[in-house]
Amino acid sequence: MLSIQHCNTSAPAAIAPISNQTPGTVEMAAMGNKDNQTAYARLRRRSKATFLLFASSLVATDFAGHIIPGALVLHLYSNSANQTSRPDAICLFLGGSMVFFGLCPLFLGCAMAAERCLGVTRPLVHARLVSTTRTKVAVALIWLAALLVALSPVIGLGEYTYQYPWTWCFIKVLGNTKGTDVAFVLLFSGLGLASLAVSLVCNTVSGMTLVLARLRRRKCPRRLAKSHDIEMVAQLVGIMVTSCICWSPLLIFGLMSVRHSYSRHSETNDEPYRTLMVMGVRLASCNQILDPWVYILLRRAVLRKIYRLTTGRMDTRGSTFRRWEISSFQSSEKNTVKRI
Repeated sequence: MLSIQHCNTSAPAAIAPISNQTPGTVEMAAMGNKDNQTAYARLRRRSKATFLLFASSLVATDFAGHIIPGALVLHLYSNSANQTSRPDAICLFLGGSMVFFGLCPLFLGCAMAAERCLGVTRPLVHARLVSTTRTKVAVALIWLAALLVALSPVIGLGEYTYQYPWTWCFIKVLGNTKGTDVAFVLLFSGLGLASLAVSLVCNTVSGMTLVLARLRRRKCPRRLAKSHDIEMVAQLVGIMVTSCICWSPLLIFGLMSVRHSYSRHSETNDEPYRTLMVMGVRLASCNQILDPWVYILLRRAVLRKIYRLTTGRMDTRGSTFRRWEISSFQSSEKNTVKRI
């Protein structure tokens, strides 16, 4: 969390010389500093635990989203389905899996961005509202919401069909589309694009807050952005950029295809839209592979090792990683104790 401490004349650094203080005053000041360090460490552990719970849920979802649909696609490829094949149980399950594992990472990324934005901009509110139990409930609700959307065809909202080149199944966007198909595509694409937009706004606010905190360092050295906040926001930005690149084409191409299919008055060529949908799903399939690597590679420890390997410098003094301290709050408090 972002430590917000204002410069004023009552700061611990302005404590009078030890010769003018009684032993009781010195002891109370030292105990107060120790309590502050303990409280901050507790809040930091809770913040990291919440973020890691979201991140582990995202990695697990991406792993399942890569294995399950991939196995079904291989099965359909080996069976050589064609355009006239009617959707069977495997096709329906694959279509539902595509929707479920497509929305879950977007929803989780949105929730992670919102949680970090609250932690960076309103740390006290974050400490009061966010807990491990509530985070688990939020993850469960996200999975449930994605599952309900994937099960929409059960209640008659849209349907899943074979898609060109007939080796995968997804929402019906071409052919004899109906109003329910359009509504299903609008629901899926709208939720996905809205999640990406919320993630963009939250990560922008978090990033700007951290940048402003860094800029205030010259005026108030004790008002600093914490390294774990910077690390988590950097990971979120990487995940958001990856999701935008991988999922935006499929979400947009789906809207374009269903609009073309539903609004046409005569038989037209669907080949360009089929090609766009294949391109979109190929990009989307990369998201489950890239998300865990983005999270791993943007960790500070990994970046430090990459920096050492690429520069040949074993000592990071004078570099950005050296200035990226683990806890500037604890360092300033220790300096205050030493002065006392």
